[in-house]
Amino acid sequence: MLACPSPVDLSSRTLRFPTGRLRRRRQRTGTRRRCLPAPRQALPALARPRCGDTYAQLAAGFAIATACRSLREAVDVPAALAPTPAEAMRVARATALVIPEGTLLPIGRIAAGTPYPSGKHKRHGRNVQVLTDPFGRLLRAWPALPGSPHDPTAARAPGSVGALAATGLTCRADRACQGADGPVGVPFRGRRLKRGPRRRHGTHAQIRCLGERAMATPTGRRLLRKLRCGTHRTTAIVQAVLLLHHAAA
Repeated sequence: MLACPSPVDLSSRTLRFPTGRLRRRRQRTGTRRRCLPAPRQALPALARPRCGDTYAQLAAGFAIATACRSLREAVDVPAALAPTPAEAMRVARATALVIPEGTLLPIGRIAAGTPYPSGKHKRHGRNVQVLTDPFGRLLRAWPALPGSPHDPTAARAPGSVGALAATGLTCRADRACQGADGPVGVPFRGRRLKRGPRRRHGTHAQIRCLGERAMATPTGRRLLRKLRCGTHRTTAIVQAVLLLHHAAA
């Protein structure tokens, strides 16, 4: 296999974050010596979400004999640092409102796990719900759900909009959250609206666009445009991408 290294727009700060976490994990667990040092192990883990290369391509390009095990370890370390629901809610209480947003991440290896067809998108995938603040910063990514449930079912799953309603936070959601409990604001239904509802509908759309723009952070990675790994790895990969994005900011 011929491998040609390509440039990746990553800063030194982005590389130092997973490198330090890998070194701490090795010291804490007392693991045996790896075939690669911590910086060399973290580099392909940072390049894979942006380039979307397979394990075989990364193994040939970075000269790694155990690419699968090294990359999984490098992904699990930042994914374990993802904020818990309590931490996310504590940060969200300091803001004026929160914006939940969801999307479907297509999957390619259907035969490797349980198929998750989505009737809306006409493809198999995993439904991911995220939470953003009014400034468009991602606060938390909830565990991935199957792609078969409709948007209202995924939005009302335990820990997402239901948890926001229980805390009393002001929330600006889309039409999928129609009928949700608590201070959850949704756009008006219908096409011919009067002047007052139409004006409030435009204000709601201006706030909602910040959440949709923040959702482009995980979906802009080539790896998440079509996942070719096991479906049980979706949550860890999304949380690792969000942690690395915050480290680079």
